[in-house]
Amino acid sequence: MRMTDEELRHQALFRRLDAMMEADMPPGHVMTANPNAVARVVLGCSSWAVLALTLFVERFSQVHYRASVEPGEAICPLWRDVFLFHWREESQHTILDEMGFIREDARLDAPARDAAVGELIALLGALDGIVQGQAVADAAYFCAIAGMPPDALRRRRIEGLFLTAYRRRYLVSGFLAPRFRKLLFSRLDEAQAIRIRNAMAPLGYAVPRPLGAAGAMAA
Repeated sequence: MRMTDEELRHQALFRRLDAMMEADMPPGHVMTANPNAVARVVLGCSSWAVLALTLFVERFSQVHYRASVEPGEAICPLWRDVFLFHWREESQHTILDEMGFIREDARLDAPARDAAVGELIALLGALDGIVQGQAVADAAYFCAIAGMPPDALRRRRIEGLFLTAYRRRYLVSGFLAPRFRKLLFSRLDEAQAIRIRNAMAPLGYAVPRPLGAAGAMAA
C-alpha cells in the first residue's frame, strides 16, 4: 500500500510538471497515447507479464536518470531534484517488484509461462507502437515551431531521429539493463529466450554505438 501511494504521488507530480511546461511551450504539442486505454491493455494480461513490464519500465527510468539527468550540470535544479527523488523511490520499488515477480513465476507451469512470454512480447510491441506514434507527433511539432517549409523527405528524417532516440530510451535501455536481463532470462527456457530476443532484435539499430548494436541485442 505504501508503494501504491508513492506511485500515485509520482503520477500527480509529473502531471504538475506537465502543466508547468505546457504553460510555456508553443501550442500544438499532443500526447498520442490514451493512458486509460493503455492501462486496460496492460491489466488484461497475466500478473507475470505485467510484473515483467513493470520491472522493465522501472529499469529504463533508472537508466534514464543515471545517463541523462545526473550528469547534466546545466539542468534546472528543480528538474534534477524531481528525477533524483523519483529515482530513489523507484530503486526501492524495483526490489519489491522483483520479489513479486519471482513469487509469481514460481506459481507458473511451463505452458502458462510460455503464454506469459507471449503477452510480454505483445506489451513491448504495444509500447513500441506508442513510441512510434509520439515520434511522428513530436517531429511534426518540432517542424511547426521551427518554421520549416513543407518537405516530406526532411520530415521523415526528423521522425526517424525522434524514433531512434525514443526507442533507445524507452525500449533498448530497459532491455539491456543487466539486472533486468539477469532476472528475466534466468526464468526462461532457451526457446522462450530466443522469442524475446527475436522480438527485440529489430531495435538493435537504436543501441548506443559503444555497446555494439548487433551483439548487445542478440546476447
